[in-house]
Amino acid sequence: MRPILDMPIEVASRIKVLFADIDDTLTNEGRLPSCAYDALERLTAAGIAVAPITGRPAGWCDMIARMWPVAGVVGENGAFYFAYDETQRRMRRVFAVADQQRANDRQRLQHIQTRILREVPGSALSADQLYREADLAIDVCEDIPPLAVSDVDRIKRIFEEEGAVAKVSSIHVNGWYGSYDKLTMARRFAADILGIDIDREQEAIVFVGDSPNDAPMFGFFPHACGVANVLQFEGRMEADPTYVTAARGGHGFVEVADHILGARPRRDAA
Repeated sequence: MRPILDMPIEVASRIKVLFADIDDTLTNEGRLPSCAYDALERLTAAGIAVAPITGRPAGWCDMIARMWPVAGVVGENGAFYFAYDETQRRMRRVFAVADQQRANDRQRLQHIQTRILREVPGSALSADQLYREADLAIDVCEDIPPLAVSDVDRIKRIFEEEGAVAKVSSIHVNGWYGSYDKLTMARRFAADILGIDIDREQEAIVFVGDSPNDAPMFGFFPHACGVANVLQFEGRMEADPTYVTAARGGHGFVEVADHILGARPRRDAA
C-alpha cells in the first residue's frame, strides 16, 4: 500500500466515479464529520458521481440515497442498490434476490443467529438489524466491548458452516445467502444509474474502504484506496488497496477527495 499522494496526477485527473464504504471510512468513531460530508458535496459539485457501498441496512440506505449528495447507495454488502430520482421524485430499489427468497433466507439466518449468540459469548445482534432486508449483522465492537479476533473468526466460521456467505467489517460480521457482494451490485448500479461499464472503465473509478468486506472492491479497482485504519487488517484481507491515507476514517477520506479534486484544474488547464 502506497501513500495516496503517490497516485499520479494524470490518474487522479481522470477519476469520474468514487465509491466509498461508510463505517470507519466516511465516519470517525461512529460519527460522520462535517469535513467528510463536505467532501461528498465537493466531489458531486465537481461532476464526480459518488456512491456509498456499505454493509449498513436498507432503512439507513433509503435515507442516505434520498438526503445525501450522492448518486445512490449499495447496501447490506451488495444485497441491493437504492437511487433517488429527484425529477420524478421516486426511489429506485433493486435487489439481488427476489422478495420471497429473501423471506425464506431470513428464516435460515434466524437459526444462525441463535447459534452464534449461544456459542460465542459476548457477541450480540447488531442494533440496526431491525432495518435489514437480506442479511444478519452480528456486532463485534460497535455497541459492545470488542471481541477477540479469534471470536470474530469463529462467528465467520459459523456462518460458513451453515452454508452462508460471511464478511468481516470494522464493526460487524455480516452473513447472507446469495452469490452477491459489494462488487457485483456496484457493477449493476453503475450500469443502470450511471451508464458506466466498470469492467471497461476501471481506471476512471476509485473505491475507498477500510476492512476485509471491502476486499472485492480493493482487488478489482486498480486505484483503490484504504483509509489509515485499514492497516489493522493487513494480512487478513483477500486483497489490499493500492493506496493508503495518512489519516483514519473520514479524515482519510478527505485526503482522497482533496487529491482527486486537486488534480482537476491541471486537467482542465491542459
